[in-house]
Amino acid sequence: MASSAVKLANPNAEVLRRGDALAMNIHSARGLQNVLQSNLSPRGTLKLLVDGANQLTLTKDGKVLLSQMQITNPVAVMIARAATAQDDVAGDGTTGLVLLVGELLKQAAVYVEEGLHPRVVTDGFDAAKAEALRFLEQFKTTAPMDRELLCSVARTALRTKLQDSVAAQMTEAVVDAVLAIRQPGQPIDLFMVETMKMQHRTATDSRLVRGLVLDHGARHPDMPKRLQNCFVLTLNVSLEYEKTEINSGFFYSSAEQRDKLIESERRFVDDKLRRIVDLKNTVCSGADKDCGFVVINQKGIDP
Repeated sequence: MASSAVKLANPNAEVLRRGDALAMNIHSARGLQNVLQSNLSPRGTLKLLVDGANQLTLTKDGKVLLSQMQITNPVAVMIARAATAQDDVAGDGTTGLVLLVGELLKQAAVYVEEGLHPRVVTDGFDAAKAEALRFLEQFKTTAPMDRELLCSVARTALRTKLQDSVAAQMTEAVVDAVLAIRQPGQPIDLFMVETMKMQHRTATDSRLVRGLVLDHGARHPDMPKRLQNCFVLTLNVSLEYEKTEINSGFFYSSAEQRDKLIESERRFVDDKLRRIVDLKNTVCSGADKDCGFVVINQKGIDP
């Protein structure tokens, strides 16, 4: 009766019996397991993904694969979401979670085929989970959170995703980046670390820059290329002569009117620059008279 109602609602729907649906769900979970099981360990193989725009992605990171693969089975989708949530919380363990779920369903299928009710199997999983948590509470140890321990954790995670040479290089960079932004008693804000992609470089050229990386240089060739012991002023104002944001036109009756408009525009920008110069003269005085002064503006600066 229920299958007839489903067919009436959607003639293209596929209706399966209880046993067939269970077998299909287990088969989908094991299929996902078979795809990711070759990624595990540092010797895992890479996967090549091609998206709809023919963009190629070569990776063995479980989260990247699960987020870009086209998964349609509801059980496989649920496993993929649980694995990505694991990565969001712990930062690793995506592939291991998929393999563990696939193996548990594989063993559960053996008992279900022998006539054991699936509810009894799930109760067994709950009992095993409680026992595993109890064992972990007894087995865990407390270690000092020093740089060497963090490097070991990062090295273990990176070697399952990158080549050994790149993982060894990135381990210290990742740990030093986190330690640079760490503040005692406060959660770590990973948005303080930015990853910049250089299209003309390779992975082995990656390095950690302790500071800011700007994609613009000096606005004038006579400006110094290197400064030490200087004050840095960060701005978010425009220091250039811009056009109006609306479509408008100006009509002059004489050349003097045009010169007055240009003079007023320059006066508006010059007033900002004069205040910056006054600030520089204020801070670079007395004991700090030999210090430099750097202006970093998010918007434009006229040379």
